[in-house]
Amino acid sequence: MSARDRTARRRAFGVATALAGVALRAVSAGPWAPALRRTNFRGRTVTLAAGPALTAAAAAGAAVGAPSRPAAAAALVAGLSSGAVGLYDDVVGARPEQRSAKGFAGHLTALRQGRVTSGLVKIVGVGAAGVAAAALLAGDPAVRAHPGRRRGGRVAAVVDVLLGAGVVAGTANLVNLLDLRPGRALKAGVLLGAPLLPGPAGGLAAGPVGAAAALLPADLDERVMLGDSGANALGALLGVALAARTGPVGRAALLTGIAALTAASEKVSFTQVIQRTPGLRELDALGRRHS
Repeated sequence: MSARDRTARRRAFGVATALAGVALRAVSAGPWAPALRRTNFRGRTVTLAAGPALTAAAAAGAAVGAPSRPAAAAALVAGLSSGAVGLYDDVVGARPEQRSAKGFAGHLTALRQGRVTSGLVKIVGVGAAGVAAAALLAGDPAVRAHPGRRRGGRVAAVVDVLLGAGVVAGTANLVNLLDLRPGRALKAGVLLGAPLLPGPAGGLAAGPVGAAAALLPADLDERVMLGDSGANALGALLGVALAARTGPVGRAALLTGIAALTAASEKVSFTQVIQRTPGLRELDALGRRHS
C-alpha cells in the first residue's frame, strides 16, 4: 500500500469517527427527536438518531478517502440516498396503515391495491442509488482499467453497471437484515469492511468502518438503534467499496452470494442460526448489555 493510500484511509477514518459523534448529538437534540424514539426488542426506549448520524459520517468519510472524484460521488450518492429513503421508511413505516405490508411480496400486493408503501419507496430508492453509484464508478479510470473490463462493448458495460448496482443495493439490504439485535449490523459492517481497507480503494471502506466503530458502543449499550437508515447506508457504502475493486466476474460472484443469503433469510432466522453456532453466538453477544 502506498503512502498516499494510507493517508487517504486515515483521513477517511478520522473524518467518519469525528463526524459520527457530532452528528449523533445534533440529531438527538433536534426537534425531530421524539419522532425517532422506538422500543427495542427488550422494551427499552432507544433513538433512531444513529441512522442519520451514520449516514452522514460514513458517506462523508468515504468521499474524503475516495481515490477519485467519480468514486467520491458514487459514495455520496449511494450512502446519502440509501440513508434518506431508509429514514423515510423508519418514520413513515411506523404508521398503522403501513405496518400491514411485510416483505417484498407485501409491498407489491399493496401496490396492486393502489397503495405505495414506504417500504416500496425504500426498495426503489436503494436500487436507483445502486444504479447511479455503479454508473459513476464506471467513470473512474482505475475501475475502467480492471482487466475484466478491457473487452466487450456497450452491452458488456451495461451488464457491468447492473452487476455493480446489484452489489450496492444487495449489500444494503443484507446489512439491514442483520439489524435485529444491538450492535449486530455494526459489527458485521466492521468485519466486512476491514479486509477492504488495503489498496487504492481502501478509503471508500474506511468511512463506513470508522462511523460504525464510533457508534458501536452506544448501539451495544442500547441507547441508539440504526434502523433502516443507518443499516442501508452502511451496507450501500460497503457495496460501493466492493464494486470499486472487482470486475464483472467478481461482481457476479458477490451478487450470487448476496442473493443466496437474502433468499435464505426468507426461510431461516439469522438470529436463530447465530444463537446455535458457537463462535458466532459469542461474537454477537460481545459487549452487549445483559440486563
